[in-house]
Amino acid sequence: MAAQARAGTQAAAPDNAGPAAAALPAREEFGDIAGTYLNSGSVHPVARGARRAVEDYLQSRTMSGEPAGYSIGAKRRSVMEAFARLINAETGELAYIQSTSAGEQMAVRALGIPESGGRIVTDALHFFGSFHLYQELEQAGMEVVIVRPRENRIMMEDLEAAVNADTKLVAISAVSTINGFQHDLKAVADLAHAHGAHVFVDAIHAVGAVPLDVRATGIDFLSTSSYKWLMGDMGLGFMFARADLIPQLQRPRAGYYQIGAFQSHVYPYDEPGERAFEIEARDDAQGLFAMGTYSNTGVAHLDWSLNYIHALGVETIQAYRQPIIEHARRELPRFGLEPMTPEDSTSALISFARRDARSVFAERLEAAGVEVSLWPNRLRVSVSVFNTIEDIDRLVEALA
Repeated sequence: MAAQARAGTQAAAPDNAGPAAAALPAREEFGDIAGTYLNSGSVHPVARGARRAVEDYLQSRTMSGEPAGYSIGAKRRSVMEAFARLINAETGELAYIQSTSAGEQMAVRALGIPESGGRIVTDALHFFGSFHLYQELEQAGMEVVIVRPRENRIMMEDLEAAVNADTKLVAISAVSTINGFQHDLKAVADLAHAHGAHVFVDAIHAVGAVPLDVRATGIDFLSTSSYKWLMGDMGLGFMFARADLIPQLQRPRAGYYQIGAFQSHVYPYDEPGERAFEIEARDDAQGLFAMGTYSNTGVAHLDWSLNYIHALGVETIQAYRQPIIEHARRELPRFGLEPMTPEDSTSALISFARRDARSVFAERLEAAGVEVSLWPNRLRVSVSVFNTIEDIDRLVEALA
């Protein structure tokens, strides 16, 4: 496997794939990267093919008639279908949204929280930005329980102890942004459902990086953004809600893209009617969660990158990068960096702890042109399709 990570492997593309699958490492598609980039878990670089796809969209916006036959509406549909295949969902269970956090808030409101009262269970390896939301809900009267990690993971027995009959929502990350810990999503969903609760999953570090099947796991809600492992850009994401759950949910907000039928009775030549307008919302996820205008450049970008991910295959991407992750696990502890990522993790992230990590390593890394995620007392390496074991060696040289 280590040799594979150095020399590359060929992924077969399905017949209907957009861009052809390239050999890994994907040096051709990501050949514009300067230095050693090991930080795709923060923002993934833009591929050359994706840039061309966005340029085609921008050219269409000049209203010049080029490219001939260009339809952003068709791309909106194809992108949604491609994302649905990626997580084994139906398109009626999905809506375009702004961000992962927007989706988490929509799930909360759709369940009638905080008006319903009761308990919310989350954990300390969830996205730290979400704790602001749960602090606000706690102040509004919800009981919020944050399960703490032991041995760099959330123990199932600790989660079981926290979930009770009052629990309305269990909110977790499929892959932790802190250290790459992966929940057993089916076990969490089974636990929550046994107590009448629902499960929200932040999937931003999972979708496109590790296999995720909403049918097999039984989760209720999922949201993600595009700019990490979907290889897209900021400002566009996806919301999933289980089809059989949708009729039971409250509409968090009303928006234009939710409308399924519209009839006017006030404009010239309209049929008369008692009401000025008759409006019916769609009966799917879009009818619940879609709002107003969203990023067409994001759609054009994803129309390329989702096809690219499908052509490679998430399992192929995962298998390619794991030897690189394991090389980092072996090499970095000699610099006083304590591994934080469980050894059974198959995610794209590996994290380490060291007191004063930023003050010790920041200048060295910058001077060497090596980029990782660096916090005051933590360092995180994230590996994508263009990285090799030699990138870890360059990181090691920089740390030394």
